[in-house]
Amino acid sequence: MKKIGILFGQENTFPQAFIDRVNKKIAEQGIKDMMAEAVLIDTVEQAKSDEYAVIIDRISQDVPFYRAFLKNAAITGTAVINNPFWWSADEKFFNNALAEKVGVPVPKTFILPSSHRPPDTDENSFRNMKYPFNWERMFDTIGFPAYMKPHDGGGWKSVYRVENPDDLWQKHGETENLVMMLQEEINFKEYFRCYVLGTDNVHIMQYEPRNPHHLRYVLDGDPVDQKILDTVHDYCIRLNKALGYDFNTVEFAVQDGVAYAIDFCNPAPDADINSVGADNFEWIVENAANMAIEKAKQYKKGQMNLTWGSFVTDQIAPAKTPTKKAPAKKVITKKAPAKKVAVKKASAKAVVKKAPAKKATTKKVAVKKAPVKKAATKKTTKK
Repeated sequence: MKKIGILFGQENTFPQAFIDRVNKKIAEQGIKDMMAEAVLIDTVEQAKSDEYAVIIDRISQDVPFYRAFLKNAAITGTAVINNPFWWSADEKFFNNALAEKVGVPVPKTFILPSSHRPPDTDENSFRNMKYPFNWERMFDTIGFPAYMKPHDGGGWKSVYRVENPDDLWQKHGETENLVMMLQEEINFKEYFRCYVLGTDNVHIMQYEPRNPHHLRYVLDGDPVDQKILDTVHDYCIRLNKALGYDFNTVEFAVQDGVAYAIDFCNPAPDADINSVGADNFEWIVENAANMAIEKAKQYKKGQMNLTWGSFVTDQIAPAKTPTKKAPAKKVITKKAPAKKVAVKKASAKAVVKKAPAKKATTKKVAVKKAPVKKAATKKTTKK
């Protein structure tokens, strides 16, 4: 039995709708030995957790015990959505840097040291930092007003708009041990929030982040230039393929025709019908169900079934580079017959034992040809 589970917390509308939709599709498609349910845990033993083929994770960012459970499940073969190892390592400041590397525009951003010292540290813990910190360079680059927000976190928590340096100092002091980012303000005319499933299935929603939470998803917005929508769609795929997220939202602010990625580290995004609206809710339930069923079909027991982003896989790829240089090897192979002919001639002459002179000649010929072989090898190496 391939079981599809969903691990969730306080949300109510999406989890049950997802379970019902998956089970309905399984029945309609006549799939045997597959079902969906809420994940239930009564014990977790190391390296023993193969009950589920697929788990949709909606809560482990808030419950460390669940994150440990999911890593254990993943290492035994469960396709956890999203990858718990990458989710543990990921954060927003790094994501901004990665976005630049894959050609997606992002606001100018600096990371700030925490206002308060972390627990169990003193002044000696910070001897690698220059004093004073180069605030002027940051202010000149970012400008004011600007935004200050946690480098790791979500849900629009601890997000500040700062008007000037004094305003920054005052608000930075309120953040205590949080490591914050200082980011330039994008004066947008259009804003989008996009669901991205399976790294390339994109649903673009008009969004107004300045509205109250339940009014942020725009139902009847103004028409949008198709070129902008195509760009946003392309950027969504670029980002999620690099990050390796199967279930994510990406936010874009459009200023002067440029779509800036604002927030794209949301591995457990809002999917509540009361905030996203009926149409968006239907899309996410339907497409999440399809993705989970497909993941369950692809599941291979006892193997790693996680999705890894190109940022990780590209670091491994260089080890396979020699296989990509097959044409160079083929050229060497084509020259092999000539070498074999030389060997055969030498053997033929070696059979004639009567004339020592012939042996000497054979040796001389072999010696003359040997450098040619070495030269060919060197040329191949230079290629």
